[in-house]
Amino acid sequence: MSRGKRVDDVASALEGLEDGAVVGVSGFGLSSNPEALIAGVLDAGARDLTLVSNNAGAMGLGLATWLQAGIVARVICTYVGSNHDLQRALSTGSVSVELVPQGTFVERLRAAGAGIPAFYTPTGVGTVVAEGKEVRTIAGRACLLEHALPLDFALVRVHRADPFGNVRFWRTQANFAPAMAMAARVAVAEAEQIVPLGGIDADDVHLPGAFVQRVLHVPTHADVIEHRIVRPR
Repeated sequence: MSRGKRVDDVASALEGLEDGAVVGVSGFGLSSNPEALIAGVLDAGARDLTLVSNNAGAMGLGLATWLQAGIVARVICTYVGSNHDLQRALSTGSVSVELVPQGTFVERLRAAGAGIPAFYTPTGVGTVVAEGKEVRTIAGRACLLEHALPLDFALVRVHRADPFGNVRFWRTQANFAPAMAMAARVAVAEAEQIVPLGGIDADDVHLPGAFVQRVLHVPTHADVIEHRIVRPR
């Protein structure tokens, strides 16, 4: 099997990650996390990161370990919820937190991947989200100017990948991952399965290899919040 974009280890997958980088990480809470890459960032030594994720981990696990290690300077997310590490960072001011409506969050990433520098949306008008932003009336509705959200790195979990970076997601793995990969200068796919080129039918490719720069094979994950339940006969 041709190696293509495959890398041998986490360190190689994260090569070039530097202090101050903007890093997008897919997953929702602890579901569909790229676990090996998240752990690898702690070992990489980069600090003052801007973390772009839905809610920066949970229950002290996943991306919450970055907050505990003090390597994050800023978080751009949609949800704080029961993430006590993020709550603490927000309340003490040790980390700057920008809360973004979830649809706007995804669209900012998608815009970055599509080369669109900014866009208008009615979401957030009349709320704290609108503070400091340009407002324009379009078709009779007030709309906010929102800017694209480009990433230096995107770390995404995928179910299946070929050596050239074509990937297929499994269920909720696809939540933010495609938009993040497209928005990133370097997108790394943490793949549960590696198949030969052509092993994913062309009509079944969820994200083309053009948007993935590195592929890391990680066959097992803890998935602490996910449980496979088999219905008894």
